[in-house]
Amino acid sequence: QVQLVESGGGLVQPGGSLRLSCAASGFTLDYWAIGWFRQAPGKEREGVSCISSSDGSTYYVDSVKGRFTIFRDNAKNTVYLQMNSLKPEDTAVYYCASVFRLTSSCSKWPGEYVYWGQGTQVTVSS
Repeated sequence: QVQLVESGGGLVQPGGSLRLSCAASGFTLDYWAIGWFRQAPGKEREGVSCISSSDGSTYYVDSVKGRFTIFRDNAKNTVYLQMNSLKPEDTAVYYCASVFRLTSSCSKWPGEYVYWGQGTQVTVSS
């Protein structure tokens, strides 16, 4: 059974850090691009970051550049999103998603992804 499971969300104060994990089961991530998306209440789902399968090329939305880092550990079949200097506007449900893609690129568009996790809540508030 193919499954992605996110973890690591929670409540954090502005300026704090969280590390989200996206663990895959039922398939190996080696040939899959992975994206992180977020959705705040009343807003559309937004592509936050993604990482390619072949060479680890990455993408970040402008609002998180310099603060978030995506990286993968294929040995653990897991992709991570390290989030530093968190802001209240980062508050959302965060999802990871995967698509089989043997290129040195990844997509920020949710419609291009096949498998999705259940989401993890991130709340940034004092």
